[in-house]
Amino acid sequence: MAGSPSPQPTTPLANPAGVDAAVQTVASPPAAASSREATSEAVATPRVTASLEPAETAEPTATSEPVATPTPTSPLAVQNSPPGTAATPTANTPGLIEASDDGASTDGSTIDERITNYSASLTSSVVDYPVEYGRRYHAFRPGSYSFPNDEREMERLDIAHALMVRSIGNRLFLAPLRAETLHRVLDIGTGTGIWSVEMGDIFENAEIIGNDLSPIQPGWVPANVRFEIDDVESPWINEHKYDYIFCRYMLISIQDWPRLIRNMYDNVNPGGWVEFQDMDGLYYSDDGTYTEDHATRQWNRQYIDACEAMGRTARPGPQLEGWVRDAGFQNITHHRFKVPIGPWAKDEYYADVGMLNLVQLLEGLEGFTLKIFCGFLGQTKEEVMVLLARVRKELKKGACHAIFDHHVVYAQKPFEEEGNNGGAPPPV
Repeated sequence: MAGSPSPQPTTPLANPAGVDAAVQTVASPPAAASSREATSEAVATPRVTASLEPAETAEPTATSEPVATPTPTSPLAVQNSPPGTAATPTANTPGLIEASDDGASTDGSTIDERITNYSASLTSSVVDYPVEYGRRYHAFRPGSYSFPNDEREMERLDIAHALMVRSIGNRLFLAPLRAETLHRVLDIGTGTGIWSVEMGDIFENAEIIGNDLSPIQPGWVPANVRFEIDDVESPWINEHKYDYIFCRYMLISIQDWPRLIRNMYDNVNPGGWVEFQDMDGLYYSDDGTYTEDHATRQWNRQYIDACEAMGRTARPGPQLEGWVRDAGFQNITHHRFKVPIGPWAKDEYYADVGMLNLVQLLEGLEGFTLKIFCGFLGQTKEEVMVLLARVRKELKKGACHAIFDHHVVYAQKPFEEEGNNGGAPPPV
């Protein structure tokens, strides 16, 4: 890719308290100043507009001071960062999320009332789909995706999008993208298409392509955005390669992660970037409040077991860096962000992230669970529903301060050696 910056040894985001400094690895080229920034827009749906600027870079250090916590003004508040800075989460005690004293709301409302009000602020006024356990599922390549695709799930996916953008500092991406060298972008597993649409608004001169198993994306989108029905685990047949491939929240959708990443390597241009954002589905707590006695822990462990029984992993996040390195990518950067479940955190930022997470989890809990618990663990629907009722009660009460980790890994495909001075990019 002519005009791309020469890779330099720099380090990614200044380490916030919610990011594990030990996980941050090899650095990426420095961010070039963008010609424009995204415009923050308050809308009824969780359409979160994030900054175009990649994270500020600096010389590698083992530790760094946490940056200021963004102050959320509403459930949808997204503050664009000034050029060269990143709005990143922090906590009062670096590395730990401290719980509030009583977990109660300041206005005296119950957790159910808070969830209802929060949900209302986030949602707005191929296809012979199978229905199982009262939920609609994908018709294309049935069985390859175990989550529903009905209206309830579409709303949850948009909330999950807001959660993931919020949890990494109000950004759509962390890779050091440059508008002048970004021509074709692929969004793997686009879902409702919300990420693709927002990227299309930011990069008006790039073609943004989102693919998914179901045509549930909106019809009215920016002119440079389009959607395709496809299974990314099938052979890739592309006339042109991409400058950036984005893969987020695929979790148990992927059966063979190394093969997918090799396909991505083969289909991204030399000097182009790939970015993965995915979770480690194993819950834990910083303060010991999440124990073996909790129904949530029982559900979480059984969920991981059920995913393994179906040949999938619910814990791709920690493995992404190794898979990316094995595929041949370079300039690999790995961040780990803590995501609380519920608004129990003392820090306002994490309380907001936790509330987003609680809303999307409670909405999706039944859809996540019924099909795989009944199909792979041999449980009855009645048994599953009893367990889920206990989980909901615990999560709403906020007694167990559960957390999961959200991993972001981005990396660059090496520049072609031929004619490029031994692999260095051509001069600008």
